[in-house]
Amino acid sequence: MVVRNKERLLAQARLEAIWILLAFAASKGFKLQQMDVKSAFLNRFIEEEVYVRQPPGFESVRFPDRVYKLRKALYGLKQAPRAWYARLKSFLLKSEFVMGSVDKTLFLLSRGGDTLIVQIYVDDIIFGGSSHALVSSFAEQMSRKFEMSFMGELQFFLGLQIKQGPEGTFVHQAKYTRDILKKFDIGDSKPMTTSMSTNTELDADEDGEAVDQKEFRGKISSLLYLTATRPDIQFAVCLYACYQASPRTSHRQAVKRIFRYLKFTPELGLWYSSGSSLSLRGFSDADHTGCQIDRESTSGTCQLLGTSLVSVLPQAS
Repeated sequence: MVVRNKERLLAQARLEAIWILLAFAASKGFKLQQMDVKSAFLNRFIEEEVYVRQPPGFESVRFPDRVYKLRKALYGLKQAPRAWYARLKSFLLKSEFVMGSVDKTLFLLSRGGDTLIVQIYVDDIIFGGSSHALVSSFAEQMSRKFEMSFMGELQFFLGLQIKQGPEGTFVHQAKYTRDILKKFDIGDSKPMTTSMSTNTELDADEDGEAVDQKEFRGKISSLLYLTATRPDIQFAVCLYACYQASPRTSHRQAVKRIFRYLKFTPELGLWYSSGSSLSLRGFSDADHTGCQIDRESTSGTCQLLGTSLVSVLPQAS
């Protein structure tokens, strides 16, 4: 996905694109690698006219009031991400890569029956292929063109823990889960086997006792980040997030149950099986006017690539 904001362009893949890449790589038996571009946003001259004031303490003695025209991109400059993406895209296209028609941060190279796949996330690059020689050649080519930091086999990405093996790839956030359990002092609480009760009927509870809004929002934010690899808590987290404006004791207890469930299941994550088919399947379900506040219906959808989950979405409508 390419995010535009007037003169800003950021090469940032959607999380679903990462899941599809992991599912595809596991299915084909690719071992994904990772590299980081050093000073990525300083790698390109900018096309627009941008003027800056002199930094405090570094003003010219002769011309302290002058402004200067930038020749190259700087960190913090809106045009910097666009300039970096433009340079990297140009290099990859000249190297015979084909850019994805939907995901502009995905690039494919086919050569002699072998395939190399490259996914860009700002200045992080994930890549892998069917040929070790082709993968090594790409890494060397990138190192010659840019100042790179080769990080080896993909193990950590956006705070996610990734373990690649012969049987497939496992993605989880076990460390993060334990960190938030400790942060919110759930250590002495009894674990729960489910994230919410089957007969939960929360509402605004206007007569209930108000609780600390900042703390409640902090818990919801922490849990939302965890839903990246825990679709089993996504519905409950999104449901309770509706009460952030005026949380009550009943809402806090419901959220605490999610943490107690996480204490019982800290190691759960997403599994991408090797040799899985790449057929796309979708599933959906919905209730009817189930929301206790506005009687909206709640629906849920998920998509699988073979046996691998690549997208999930609960939604009120």
